Amino acid sequence: MSIDISLLGELRVFRGGEEVALPASRKARALLAFLVATDRPHRRERLCELLWDLPDDPKAALRWSLSKLRKVVDDPDRPRIIADRERVAFRTEGIGVDLRTVYDRLQPGADALSVEDLEELARQLAPVLLDGLDGAGDDGFASWLMAEREDALAARVKVLRALAGRADVDPSSARKWRRLLQEADPLATLPDQPDPEPAAAVSAPVAANALRAQRIGFCKVRDGTNIAYATIGSGRPLLKAANWLNHLEFDWASPIWGGSFAELARDRTFVRYDERGCGLSDWDVDDLGFDAFVEDLEVVADSLGLDRFPLLGISQGAAVSIEYAVRHPERVSGLILIGGYAAGWRHLCSPEEQARREAVLTLTELGWGTDNPAYRHIFSQTFMPDAPPEGLAWFDDFQRRTTSPRNAARFQNAFGLIDVRDRLGQVRAPTLVLHSKLDQRIPLELGRDMAMGIPGAEFVPLDSRNHILVNQEPAWTVCFATIGRFLAEHGI
Repeated sequence: MSIDISLLGELRVFRGGEEVALPASRKARALLAFLVATDRPHRRERLCELLWDLPDDPKAALRWSLSKLRKVVDDPDRPRIIADRERVAFRTEGIGVDLRTVYDRLQPGADALSVEDLEELARQLAPVLLDGLDGAGDDGFASWLMAEREDALAARVKVLRALAGRADVDPSSARKWRRLLQEADPLATLPDQPDPEPAAAVSAPVAANALRAQRIGFCKVRDGTNIAYATIGSGRPLLKAANWLNHLEFDWASPIWGGSFAELARDRTFVRYDERGCGLSDWDVDDLGFDAFVEDLEVVADSLGLDRFPLLGISQGAAVSIEYAVRHPERVSGLILIGGYAAGWRHLCSPEEQARREAVLTLTELGWGTDNPAYRHIFSQTFMPDAPPEGLAWFDDFQRRTTSPRNAARFQNAFGLIDVRDRLGQVRAPTLVLHSKLDQRIPLELGRDMAMGIPGAEFVPLDSRNHILVNQEPAWTVCFATIGRFLAEHGI
């Protein structure tokens, strides 16, 4: 009897065209979905880790689930679930799997399909992939599920883009497909419009759409710290190392970050995460040191299965990115470093300057969390001296909501201890270094020295006084145009 399995929407199994009841256990259903979608054998230990966090006997839970699933998918003369003492697999030959069929139909390219075919694919791809299986397993299962959903979303965006740009689609339908395309990918450029100039800011509706469209997940570092990450857009990945301060949810409404992130996500899958100690990641952490920052980046890249990608580092994120690129040269296709430095203030500042910074540390811990923004304004003014008053006021409040007073002081101390000067010469990835000429936070010479130490690095000074570029200044446009050119020239 023919078997068809639907992964788009809720998991469903059909035998001879009739839907079959699945086990009530979400973990059993998640096991079937995982075996079918991956279409390869898996070690029993790995399946137990993914789906059963039981102190006593996870292997028994796996055996029980397999026995329930066999009743659904096996034929007496043709078992579908193949298991031995080591591995478990699902035999998919002769079985219809809707997701695989959709991907096969898209192989020639969406533009090669008829309007009717594209409309059918758009309908099939509309539901959430494996809806209802969130939380059925551990962080590894959650990351796998998110990656599968991102692939399905990317396929849907391709279909909707093709429909929105087809001349043989009637105008009313074209408007529908354009609307659905922007809902699926709020940052997409509509096919029949020329690519716009880099946006100066993200409007409130676009920011709200971006906030809804981004996909937030969590991964766990070896010390138990939970790191929150978010992805948005479609296409080749661009991973941004965390910098102080970010917040995955608040950033989109930011007059500081919103426009920059929208530009970076225009034609890519843009990945970012909150540093340990701030944002949606765990705040109460023992380790706020440089090696922990690098490990957070490693875990995010591994959790999302990113094989090779350009890496963006801003401020102290530049040093984290450099260290990652040296440790994992096979995975970093390019480095983009903005306002960065190779050694922190504890290594470079005079005794007088160190004393001033120590005083700021004390002020931070005492006054950061108060309603008086004066303490946080110390940072706002040096980060963005040319920002408009409303931008500074937003950043003052943003800092208070993003981390605790104690962590704000600990971050400053940790950043002062950074030193990757001995790693610069070991960088093998193409590197672009951008730095404001009159940066009030990190002097230009620190960015220049960093570029000089990296073999073949390109250095671009920007006409700005801001450590964090603001949307209204010409240097912002130059910066992102230069990044676009760098990525294109290196084919990354």
